[in-house]
Amino acid sequence: MMENRYDLVVFDVDGTLLDTTQGVLAGVKYTIEKMGYPELKEEQMKSFIGPPIQDSFAKMYGLQGPVLQELATIFRDRYSQVDLLKAVPYDGIYKVFEKIQERGMKSAIATYKREDYAITLLKHFSFDRYTFVMYGADHENKRKKKDIIQMCMEALKIKNPKRAVMVGDTIHDALGAQELGMDFIGVTYGFGFGKEEDMALAKAVGWADKPEDLLLYL
Repeated sequence: MMENRYDLVVFDVDGTLLDTTQGVLAGVKYTIEKMGYPELKEEQMKSFIGPPIQDSFAKMYGLQGPVLQELATIFRDRYSQVDLLKAVPYDGIYKVFEKIQERGMKSAIATYKREDYAITLLKHFSFDRYTFVMYGADHENKRKKKDIIQMCMEALKIKNPKRAVMVGDTIHDALGAQELGMDFIGVTYGFGFGKEEDMALAKAVGWADKPEDLLLYL
Protein backbone atom coordinates (compact mmCIF):
# COMPACT_ATOMS: atom_id res chain seq x y z
CA MET A 1 0.00 0.00 0.00
CA MET A 2 1.28 3.48 -0.90
CA GLU A 3 2.43 5.52 2.10
CA ASN A 4 0.59 8.78 2.69
CA ARG A 5 2.63 11.96 2.41
CA TYR A 6 0.40 13.66 4.98
CA ASP A 7 -1.64 12.91 8.08
CA LEU A 8 -3.98 15.88 7.55
CA VAL A 9 -5.46 17.58 4.48
CA VAL A 10 -7.00 21.02 5.12
CA PHE A 11 -9.42 22.40 2.51
CA ASP A 12 -10.60 25.89 1.66
CA VAL A 13 -14.31 26.21 0.69
CA ASP A 14 -15.04 28.81 -2.00
CA GLY A 15 -13.45 27.71 -5.26
CA THR A 16 -12.11 24.49 -3.71
CA LEU A 17 -15.06 22.48 -2.40
CA LEU A 18 -17.95 24.56 -3.69
CA ASP A 19 -18.65 26.89 -6.59
CA THR A 20 -20.28 29.66 -4.57
CA THR A 21 -20.33 32.22 -7.38
CA GLN A 22 -24.08 32.76 -7.58
CA GLY A 23 -24.67 33.26 -3.87
CA VAL A 24 -21.62 35.43 -3.11
CA LEU A 25 -22.16 37.72 -6.10
CA ALA A 26 -25.85 38.13 -5.25
CA GLY A 27 -24.87 39.23 -1.74
CA VAL A 28 -22.19 41.62 -3.02
CA LYS A 29 -24.59 43.14 -5.57
CA TYR A 30 -27.22 43.67 -2.87
CA THR A 31 -24.67 45.38 -0.58
CA ILE A 32 -23.40 47.68 -3.34
CA GLU A 33 -26.94 48.73 -4.28
CA LYS A 34 -27.98 49.27 -0.66
CA MET A 35 -24.96 51.53 -0.05
CA GLY A 36 -25.41 53.38 -3.35
CA TYR A 37 -21.91 52.57 -4.60
CA PRO A 38 -21.00 52.52 -8.31
CA GLU A 39 -21.65 49.24 -10.10
CA LEU A 40 -18.70 46.90 -10.74
CA LYS A 41 -17.80 44.87 -13.80
CA GLU A 42 -18.24 41.11 -13.66
CA GLU A 43 -14.52 40.39 -13.23
CA GLN A 44 -14.32 42.90 -10.39
CA MET A 45 -17.30 41.25 -8.71
CA LYS A 46 -15.68 37.82 -8.97
CA SER A 47 -12.64 39.08 -7.06
CA PHE A 48 -14.89 39.18 -3.95
CA ILE A 49 -15.07 35.38 -3.89
CA GLY A 50 -12.58 33.99 -1.39
CA PRO A 51 -10.91 36.91 0.47
CA PRO A 52 -12.42 38.50 3.61
CA ILE A 53 -15.33 40.68 2.49
CA GLN A 54 -13.90 43.75 4.28
CA ASP A 55 -10.65 43.44 2.32
CA SER A 56 -12.50 43.23 -1.00
CA PHE A 57 -14.59 46.33 -0.37
CA ALA A 58 -11.53 48.23 0.87
CA LYS A 59 -9.57 47.36 -2.26
CA MET A 60 -12.36 47.95 -4.77
CA TYR A 61 -13.69 51.26 -3.40
CA GLY A 62 -10.65 52.63 -1.55
CA LEU A 63 -12.43 52.45 1.80
CA GLN A 64 -11.13 52.18 5.34
CA GLY A 65 -12.38 52.44 8.91
CA PRO A 66 -15.75 51.54 10.48
CA VAL A 67 -17.66 51.52 7.16
CA LEU A 68 -15.95 48.24 6.28
CA GLN A 69 -17.55 46.52 9.25
CA GLU A 70 -20.91 48.01 8.27
CA LEU A 71 -20.50 46.60 4.76
CA ALA A 72 -19.53 43.21 6.13
CA THR A 73 -22.65 43.15 8.32
CA ILE A 74 -24.97 44.07 5.42
CA PHE A 75 -23.38 41.47 3.16
CA ARG A 76 -23.35 38.69 5.75
CA ASP A 77 -26.94 39.28 6.86
CA ARG A 78 -28.15 39.10 3.27
CA TYR A 79 -25.87 36.21 2.30
CA SER A 80 -26.67 34.04 5.32
CA GLN A 81 -30.43 34.60 5.11
CA VAL A 82 -31.00 34.57 1.34
CA ASP A 83 -28.03 33.50 -0.77
CA LEU A 84 -26.02 31.03 1.33
CA LEU A 85 -27.16 27.77 -0.26
CA LYS A 86 -26.78 28.97 -3.84
CA ALA A 87 -23.71 26.81 -4.35
CA VAL A 88 -22.64 23.72 -6.30
CA PRO A 89 -20.11 21.07 -5.16
CA TYR A 90 -17.32 20.55 -7.69
CA ASP A 91 -17.52 17.27 -9.59
CA GLY A 92 -15.34 14.64 -7.93
CA ILE A 93 -14.78 16.45 -4.63
CA TYR A 94 -16.68 13.86 -2.57
CA LYS A 95 -14.59 11.09 -4.10
CA VAL A 96 -11.46 12.93 -2.89
CA PHE A 97 -12.78 12.95 0.69
CA GLU A 98 -13.73 9.26 0.42
CA LYS A 99 -10.21 8.35 -0.74
CA ILE A 100 -8.67 10.40 2.08
CA GLN A 101 -10.79 8.46 4.57
CA GLU A 102 -9.90 5.13 2.95
CA ARG A 103 -6.20 5.93 3.23
CA GLY A 104 -6.49 6.72 6.93
CA MET A 105 -5.77 10.44 6.59
CA LYS A 106 -7.68 13.14 8.45
CA SER A 107 -9.40 16.09 6.78
CA ALA A 108 -10.43 19.55 7.97
CA ILE A 109 -11.90 22.73 6.51
CA ALA A 110 -10.49 26.25 6.95
CA THR A 111 -12.41 29.07 5.28
CA TYR A 112 -12.61 32.86 5.30
CA LYS A 113 -16.40 32.55 5.41
CA ARG A 114 -17.79 33.47 8.80
CA GLU A 115 -17.71 30.30 10.83
CA ASP A 116 -21.38 29.98 11.78
CA TYR A 117 -22.79 30.09 8.28
CA ALA A 118 -19.82 28.24 6.81
CA ILE A 119 -20.79 25.28 9.01
CA THR A 120 -24.44 25.59 7.92
CA LEU A 121 -23.35 25.54 4.27
CA LEU A 122 -20.95 22.63 4.70
CA LYS A 123 -23.49 20.54 6.58
CA HIS A 124 -26.11 21.25 3.92
CA PHE A 125 -23.77 19.75 1.32
CA SER A 126 -22.88 16.83 3.64
CA PHE A 127 -19.18 17.59 4.16
CA ASP A 128 -19.74 16.78 7.83
CA ARG A 129 -19.84 13.12 6.76
CA TYR A 130 -16.08 13.37 6.35
CA THR A 131 -14.92 15.78 9.07
CA PHE A 132 -16.21 17.51 12.19
CA VAL A 133 -13.35 20.05 12.03
CA MET A 134 -14.69 23.14 10.24
CA TYR A 135 -13.35 26.56 11.16
CA GLY A 136 -13.98 29.97 9.62
CA ALA A 137 -13.63 33.69 10.11
CA ASP A 138 -14.91 35.72 13.03
CA HIS A 139 -17.22 38.67 12.31
CA GLU A 140 -14.54 41.27 13.09
CA ASN A 141 -12.07 39.69 10.61
CA LYS A 142 -9.40 39.26 13.30
CA ARG A 143 -8.60 35.65 12.42
CA LYS A 144 -6.20 35.30 9.52
CA LYS A 145 -5.91 32.23 7.32
CA LYS A 146 -2.90 31.07 9.28
CA ASP A 147 -4.96 31.16 12.50
CA ILE A 148 -7.84 29.21 10.98
CA ILE A 149 -5.55 26.50 9.57
CA GLN A 150 -3.76 26.26 12.91
CA MET A 151 -7.08 25.74 14.70
CA CYS A 152 -7.69 22.73 12.43
CA MET A 153 -4.28 21.27 13.26
CA GLU A 154 -4.79 21.74 16.99
CA ALA A 155 -8.27 20.18 16.90
CA LEU A 156 -6.85 17.05 15.29
CA LYS A 157 -3.64 17.05 17.37
CA ILE A 158 -1.32 17.43 14.38
CA LYS A 159 1.87 18.98 15.78
CA ASN A 160 4.23 18.62 12.82
CA PRO A 161 3.24 21.03 10.01
CA LYS A 162 5.24 18.94 7.54
CA ARG A 163 2.63 16.19 8.00
CA ALA A 164 -0.20 18.52 6.92
CA VAL A 165 -1.09 20.16 3.62
CA MET A 166 -3.40 23.06 2.73
CA VAL A 167 -5.54 22.86 -0.43
CA GLY A 168 -6.96 26.08 -1.85
CA ASP A 169 -7.53 28.36 -4.81
CA THR A 170 -6.11 31.68 -3.58
CA ILE A 171 -2.86 33.25 -2.49
CA HIS A 172 -4.40 33.68 0.99
CA ASP A 173 -4.52 29.90 1.36
CA ALA A 174 -0.94 29.54 0.14
CA LEU A 175 0.50 32.23 2.39
CA GLY A 176 -1.37 30.89 5.42
CA ALA A 177 0.22 27.49 4.81
CA GLN A 178 3.67 29.01 4.26
CA GLU A 179 3.50 30.91 7.55
CA LEU A 180 2.91 27.62 9.35
CA GLY A 181 5.63 25.77 7.46
CA MET A 182 3.25 23.37 5.75
CA ASP A 183 2.89 22.33 2.11
CA PHE A 184 0.32 23.83 -0.22
CA ILE A 185 -1.56 22.36 -3.19
CA GLY A 186 -3.21 24.89 -5.48
CA VAL A 187 -6.40 24.28 -7.44
CA THR A 188 -6.84 25.98 -10.80
CA TYR A 189 -10.54 25.20 -11.19
CA GLY A 190 -11.47 27.79 -8.53
CA PHE A 191 -11.44 31.58 -8.49
CA GLY A 192 -8.05 32.81 -7.37
CA PHE A 193 -5.16 31.49 -9.42
CA GLY A 194 -5.51 33.23 -12.75
CA LYS A 195 -2.36 35.31 -12.43
CA GLU A 196 1.06 33.80 -12.98
CA GLU A 197 2.60 36.00 -10.28
CA ASP A 198 0.17 34.61 -7.70
CA MET A 199 0.98 31.07 -8.77
CA ALA A 200 4.69 31.79 -8.38
CA LEU A 201 4.17 33.22 -4.89
CA ALA A 202 2.11 30.19 -3.90
CA LYS A 203 5.14 27.84 -4.03
CA ALA A 204 2.77 24.90 -4.44
CA VAL A 205 3.95 21.30 -4.31
CA GLY A 206 1.34 20.56 -6.98
CA TRP A 207 -1.56 21.95 -9.01
CA ALA A 208 -4.98 20.37 -9.52
CA ASP A 209 -7.00 21.20 -12.63
CA LYS A 210 -9.89 19.14 -11.24
CA PRO A 211 -10.61 17.78 -7.75
CA GLU A 212 -9.48 14.22 -8.43
CA ASP A 213 -6.03 15.51 -9.43
CA LEU A 214 -5.48 16.27 -5.72
CA LEU A 215 -5.06 12.55 -5.04
CA LEU A 216 -1.86 12.56 -7.11
CA TYR A 217 -0.11 14.65 -4.42
CA LEU A 218 -1.38 12.98 -1.24
